[in-house]
Amino acid sequence: MFKKIIALFKKELMLSVSLLAAIVSLFITPPTMALLENIDWKTLATLFMLLSVLEGFKKENIFSPLLKRTAKISTMKWLTCFLVYSVFLTSMFVTNDVSLIIFVPITIILFRAGNKEKYILPVLTFENIAAIRGSLLTPFGSPQNLFLFSQSGISAPSFILMMLPLWIFSAILLFCFITFLFRKDQKEALQIEDKDVCTPWEKEGRFKRILYLVLFVVVITSIVTRTTWWPFVTLFVALSLLIFDRKILVKTDYVLLLTFFCFFVFSSSICQNPAISQFLKNSVAGHEYAWSILLSQIISNVPASIVLWPFTTNLKALIYGLDSAGLCSIIGSLASVINLRLYNKEYPGKAMSFIKTFTWISLIFFAIVVIPQWLLYTYF
Repeated sequence: MFKKIIALFKKELMLSVSLLAAIVSLFITPPTMALLENIDWKTLATLFMLLSVLEGFKKENIFSPLLKRTAKISTMKWLTCFLVYSVFLTSMFVTNDVSLIIFVPITIILFRAGNKEKYILPVLTFENIAAIRGSLLTPFGSPQNLFLFSQSGISAPSFILMMLPLWIFSAILLFCFITFLFRKDQKEALQIEDKDVCTPWEKEGRFKRILYLVLFVVVITSIVTRTTWWPFVTLFVALSLLIFDRKILVKTDYVLLLTFFCFFVFSSSICQNPAISQFLKNSVAGHEYAWSILLSQIISNVPASIVLWPFTTNLKALIYGLDSAGLCSIIGSLASVINLRLYNKEYPGKAMSFIKTFTWISLIFFAIVVIPQWLLYTYF
């Protein structure tokens, strides 16, 4: 058993890092009931629902019609554009992590079927960037946007106007990156047979397909409406799966959920430490942009937003930094952790390949946007 546990932590790099961070934080700040109260249980519950329901989507081949239509795109560049900008646009409404959970599996299926797996790593990185930069436009595109929007009292139109230059520039820059990827052949052909991506729907599976579609609508509605009834929504989804398709509950990615839980334990413990709080009080104001980017590389951008908000005097600098932090490292954004996990499930043992590709492409993107953003919040 001990050897199996060691093997698990060697295989699951992000789980190992997050668990170590959580354990260290508990020595820095002894655990209390406030620690449990400050954990973002809503995010964990939402992630559980999405992972479970979309596992059902895969099992019942609910993506088949979308895969069939997408497979008709005949060139790699335009298929990549379709996938990347689908993430970019949907992330504004259903959050960046949800858009990745939907489109990353579709991307892997299509590229496998078209024998184009050599492009999977850069394209998944583009989708990761699209999720981070597309979601920044709206107050509910990401958890940190939603938190800061609700805390600051800024109006929705003012928020969107503040983020619009970043969103437009990111959309243009993504197209430049895609064009560069296919620089040797802008019209590289792609041929995918329907039978390679689409499994015909069986009549016997109609009830479960309807069930998963209903559950998906319920979950997305709970996200968009930001309902306080999310515990009941979670219970409803869990009971539905337990009654009608309990095998899905076994397939749910609990490693990812545990990874998120450990990150939340770490950030909650750090926030409660008086010495750390006093240090932040003396250091953050006037330096929000740098602090938000750097702190996110340790505890991710969602917890960083909660830690830094009480000490900030410049909302624009803070949110510009938080919505750019995910470009620096995997830990910088929880959406990136999800992307890594989705890839690692399909390609076990290749997490480091993902991290290397993700890091150098994202850092180039970050290097291009970091100075213009600083100028934008400083002078406008």
